[in-house]
This record gives sequence, C-alpha cells and structure tokens, in this order.
Amino acid sequence: MKKISLLLGCLLCMLATTAQIRGNEIRVVVSPDHTDWNYRLNEKCTFTVRVLKAQNVLPDVKVDYELGPEMYPTETRKGVVLKNGELALHGTMKTPGFLRCKVTAHVGGRTYEGLATAAYAPEQLQPVTEFPADFRDFWAKELEEARHTSLQPLMTLLPERCTSTVNVYHVSFQTDRWGSRFYGILCMPKKEGRYPALLRVPGAGIRPYAGDVYTAEQGAITLEVGIHGIPVTMEQSFYDNLMNGALNCYWTFCRNDLKNFYYHRVIIGALRAVDFICELPQYNGQALGVTGSSQGGALSVMTAALDSRVTFYAAVHPALCDHEAYTKKRACGWPHYFYYYGAPDAKELKVVRYYDTANFARCLTVPGWFSWGYNDNVCPPTSMYAAYNVVTSPKELHPYLETGHYWYQEQWDEWLAWIWKQMGISK
Repeated sequence: MKKISLLLGCLLCMLATTAQIRGNEIRVVVSPDHTDWNYRLNEKCTFTVRVLKAQNVLPDVKVDYELGPEMYPTETRKGVVLKNGELALHGTMKTPGFLRCKVTAHVGGRTYEGLATAAYAPEQLQPVTEFPADFRDFWAKELEEARHTSLQPLMTLLPERCTSTVNVYHVSFQTDRWGSRFYGILCMPKKEGRYPALLRVPGAGIRPYAGDVYTAEQGAITLEVGIHGIPVTMEQSFYDNLMNGALNCYWTFCRNDLKNFYYHRVIIGALRAVDFICELPQYNGQALGVTGSSQGGALSVMTAALDSRVTFYAAVHPALCDHEAYTKKRACGWPHYFYYYGAPDAKELKVVRYYDTANFARCLTVPGWFSWGYNDNVCPPTSMYAAYNVVTSPKELHPYLETGHYWYQEQWDEWLAWIWKQMGISK
C-alpha cells in the first residue's frame, strides 16, 4: 500500500511539473519600425532582429533568415552573426500584400524562431479567384436537393454534462442523402422560453466536442457540430486513428469533382444544421449566428452567405481563401491546394472556385466580425484580406498583429462579446 501511495505521489508530482512547462527562455524578437505594422507601397520597412535570453540581448548569435512576400521569400541567408546583438533587415513591396521576415536562431544546439509581417496597402487586395457565373444558382440547387432528405433528428441527453441551468444533448440529423448524418453537441437552457441560437463550426481536424455550455448558460441555444459524419463523444484516440488513416488529408478528397468534393457534404451539412436549429421550438426565430476559426471561419462565411435565416457571423482567421492566388505567386489560403499538392489542371481549378471563401464572401448580406493576425503562416493574411475586401455587407475587422494561427485572451473576449451582443445577451 505504501508503494502504491508513493507511486501515485510521484506521478502527481510529475504531472504537476509537466503542466508548468511554458514557452522558452530564449526568444527571437523581430520588430517592424512601424508600431501598427502598416506601410505605404514602396515605403521601406526595417525589421530589427534580436535574440533574448531572460529578457537580455544575446550577442554573437548565428541566425538564418528569410525575407519577402509571405510564402514567397526573395532573400535568404544562413549563418549571419548578430555582432552587437542586433540585425537590421530592410525590404519593401510595390504591390499590395504582406512582407514577412522569418528568423531562426541557433543557440546551444537548439533552434528558435521568430517572425514579423508588415502590411502593404492590404485594403487594396482583391481575390485572384474567379467568381463562377452560376455560383449562387449552383449552391441554391444543391441545398434544395439536399432538403429532399428529411432531417430525422436524434437527440440523446448527456446527464453527466448537464448543469443546473442547461441540458446537454448528443444530436444527429441527416444532411444530403439517406443515412448521411452530421453529429454535434446541443446545449439548451432548461428554463422554458424561446432563445437566440449560435452554431459553432469546427476548425480542421477530427476530434470530440464538448459544446458551448457557457453561452447557453447566458440564455442561448448553442449547437457545436463535427463535419465528418461520426459521433462526437468518442475518445480522442478514435479520432486520431481516423486522422492517421481513412480521413488523412480529407480536405483534398475529390477536389476535381464538383459534387463529390469532400467539402460539398460539409457545406451542405452546416446548412442543414441551420435547418435543425430552426425546427427547435425553443428557437426564437430572430437571432441566429454562426462562428468558427480557420476551417470554421470559412464555414461561418459560407453558411451565412447561403442561408438568409442566419443573422450574423464571426470568422477568425478564415481558411480556404483565394485558392487561385497560387497561379500569380501570391499567398493562397489553407490548405494551399496548388502550393503543396501540385499545379491544378483546368477541371480542378474550376471546381475549387465553388469552394473558395472569397466567392462566398461576395454573397454576404448580414453583419460580420473578423479577426486574424499578421503572423499567421497557416491562413496567410494576404488571402484573408482578399476575401474580406469583397464583403459589401456591414463588417468589422479586429487584427491582432502578432498572432499566428491562434488567438490571445483579449481577442477571444472581444469575439465572444460581439457574438453575445448580436444575440441580445449582456453580462
């Protein structure tokens, strides 16, 4: 018994120690000389590079750097010594876009990275992607055909997840054909009444979901969905096996087939999720939003563009923006189809236009909230600005310059506060 207690004690100590690991003692700091990171076309930008240890400059560190338009650096050097602890790098851009300086430092056998990205007239960026003449008609017809399949919703109460004020359900409903289902977590206030609703759509990957109980506790219906047609309450290992097996790189599946492209059933599924919400007797029929980040940011734009019952959307670093930018050697959005997976043929190029966030952005009519960082190397700001700039309905952009493909606490708080305001929730 003593041995077991000792073993458990050691294990707890180890877990506690592991949980406290955060960041690195050594940091690579890259600073543009404009505090807002914004520049006029042809204006020189100076990036100051420093390597810090415990907040002090390390002298004589060797660094490698890349400098140029994001995803397409034009200047690369290795083994540059920071003789006085600093290095000044200069660049400019003649056309709208983002100039990125990425630095890798070598200290004590380890490598450390830092970057900064300067904006050049980003408000002038426009999509390279063509807008198909039948884009709106295509999606209207696809949704109409999908609605010939009844939802046949299923709801299972999850007592262990319920709170004193919210019921939590594992739900599913049919999407585009018999037997093809979306699964999600529905959170519903226990108190009788009619409530605003929020649909949460996911970033890329395969995972379980907990649902948005917090927002539901404020007096709203929330539905958080998965996109892969499988239950969302399994152990993580189940989803890992799928991600490493049958669904590996699912975003590339059938991308040369207009109706069988993987995102076809995903987009239709998100729209059927709106159908599901609208059929709930507790929904007030007045405020219905959709939100997500990355892939979920794209799906937020797409869903709001195609369903007039959606009254607002919030998209954080939206993916799938301006696929064709690759053809002009300009940064394209995740998943960078042609940058990573080979140059497109004519058919593939035509298909992806129907799945480009920039083209859905042209169809938006309701208020939207956007946020992203200049240092995002997954969803490049060049691609996101191109989509944002064609939105003609009311919109807000809240950039957090230094963030990459993540968000700060302040950013999350601002995001949530805007959503709650649209639903009439105050706290």
